[in-house]
Amino acid sequence: MDDIITKTVREMVTDDHRSAAVFEKYAIDFCCNGGTRLVDACSAKGVDPAAVVQDLQQLWTKPDTGVFRPDEWDLDALADFIVNTHHRYVRKSLPLVLPHVDKILSVHGRNHPELEGIAEHFHAVAAELTSHMHREEMVLFPYIKTLVSARNGNAPFQRPPFGSIRHPISMMEAEHRSAGDGLAHIRQASNGFNPPPDACTTYTVTYRELEDFERDLHQHIHLENNILFPKAIALEDSM
Repeated sequence: MDDIITKTVREMVTDDHRSAAVFEKYAIDFCCNGGTRLVDACSAKGVDPAAVVQDLQQLWTKPDTGVFRPDEWDLDALADFIVNTHHRYVRKSLPLVLPHVDKILSVHGRNHPELEGIAEHFHAVAAELTSHMHREEMVLFPYIKTLVSARNGNAPFQRPPFGSIRHPISMMEAEHRSAGDGLAHIRQASNGFNPPPDACTTYTVTYRELEDFERDLHQHIHLENNILFPKAIALEDSM
């Protein structure tokens, strides 16, 4: 077990994307703080490492089709996947979830004051992700594609106006942490997205939507922080 608990959670999710489901179960951060060793991540959450390892080993004994291996994709393909899958999910979800969050606050806020903080955090996350995705699609991802094109000999390499890709990546990672922290506050305030006994249908649906949103965001950030960004930095350094 020692060789597993000393690996980082980022390494395990990159090696087998199915591991993310186990970390979600124990609320272990594998995206923004993915460089943490499993033993330390478990300690921070008060989780028994042996239980996590057991779940991981049971998962790994099942056949992996190997179809989803984003760590093996070219960077331009990975950037397109992030836009077409995760950015699209965010843009599709926000117009549905935001009104639900506001509705349950207006109806149940008097009896459940935590809903005010949940609404506040989710509105902040929504605003930040909207501008964040726009900058990625307009600036960072196009530059990554020019790096791939230059590496393949299809175009000359040119330094960007921002000097180094490390600058926009540093900003994107800071915004990832902010969005991740916002969803973590929502998880805590909602008792792990568990609605109270007096919750109506909309209340229950909203918590499920927020949990789904958090799960997608973790996958989204993992692909960028742990795969796309490090490889893009390495590619620029090689130019």
